[in-house]
Amino acid sequence: MAERLQLYATCARGTESLLADELTELGARKVRQDRGGVRLLANVDEALYLSLWSRIAMRILLPLGEDEARGADGLYEAASKIPWEDHLSRSSTFAVEASVRDSEVTHSRYAALRVKDALVDRLRERHGWRPDVNPRNPDVSIVAHLARDQVSLSLDLCGQPLNRRGYRVQPTVAPVKENLAAAILRAEGYTGTEAVLDPMCGSGTLVIEAALIARNRAPGLHRSYGIERWPAVGEKARKVLAELKQQARAGERKVTVPLVARDRDEEALEAVHRNVRAARLSDEIRIEVHDVLEPAPPPAEAGLLVTNPPYGDRLEGGRGQKGMKSFYFKLGEALRPLTSWRMSVLSGNPAFESAFHRRPAARRTLWNGPIECTLLSYAAHAPSEPPVEPDGQDGTR
Repeated sequence: MAERLQLYATCARGTESLLADELTELGARKVRQDRGGVRLLANVDEALYLSLWSRIAMRILLPLGEDEARGADGLYEAASKIPWEDHLSRSSTFAVEASVRDSEVTHSRYAALRVKDALVDRLRERHGWRPDVNPRNPDVSIVAHLARDQVSLSLDLCGQPLNRRGYRVQPTVAPVKENLAAAILRAEGYTGTEAVLDPMCGSGTLVIEAALIARNRAPGLHRSYGIERWPAVGEKARKVLAELKQQARAGERKVTVPLVARDRDEEALEAVHRNVRAARLSDEIRIEVHDVLEPAPPPAEAGLLVTNPPYGDRLEGGRGQKGMKSFYFKLGEALRPLTSWRMSVLSGNPAFESAFHRRPAARRTLWNGPIECTLLSYAAHAPSEPPVEPDGQDGTR
């Protein structure tokens, strides 16, 4: 058995527990939640499998070291201690991406520059050569995280973040990232065996991610990985990934449930059509023009309605909270007939829950980029059984 490495998988804030469950299910060892990610053990082959199949991870990092880093000079000294010659060759290109939090170095670009300088100076002074920087498409991606007076330096196995599946060729305003959409579906226990409807689909990400699950398609099937270009293991990684992708293709299945994306906005629907084609899911996803506030038959007797409604800046007319509350109230009324459908709503507006006038069965805090949101889960109920109303709320105030 090849040596297992300490790895770190990053994710959107609030999805750490979902990622931990997913990676454990995929075979990772000693999985432990951390702030903004998950620590785990895996050998190189296992890490490639995780990179191919994880729907929720943003990056999978190989930590190189942690050290004290007081100020810019301390950061330079810490980065100088890493044996970069073990990870780059004369012909390698590289790029450094940095993040900073509560540090004397307040600018991430400056932090990245100091790490880059330390790497180049070490290789030039000790070995007489230096690699070239390629910020757009590097062979080796280096990630530095500076928190207070500690820095952690890692290599990114994936290169481009894993949420970049390659299908979102035309985004819309305030889209949900692919890995956050996948996390929402996992939170709802979606396995691909029930119908899905997004009545305000935007660029279609939620339905596309549902279709990938229903198709049992690996989310990383049509992308390349940074580790394929690492000098030490790139050749082996390419062979392993080719085998893993071949196995993934053989394991795909036919979609047997309706997957429907609806929106009233023509620009959004144009984006959905383009994104669905890019995802190679035109046969699996049905796209319909429809205003969510108007009556329409559901695509199946029961299923999962999952959506990310406007937070307050995408509606014509009512720009203030009063206008949003009115929209959310009307939305609740419009969706009330879907008694046998369970619902999942990612809300970025605190006014949503009371105005929607239904009590959620569960709620979870998630972050859509910098926006703190609440994922509200609503259970299906019998047609003769009214949905539970929030205590003391009629949704009109």
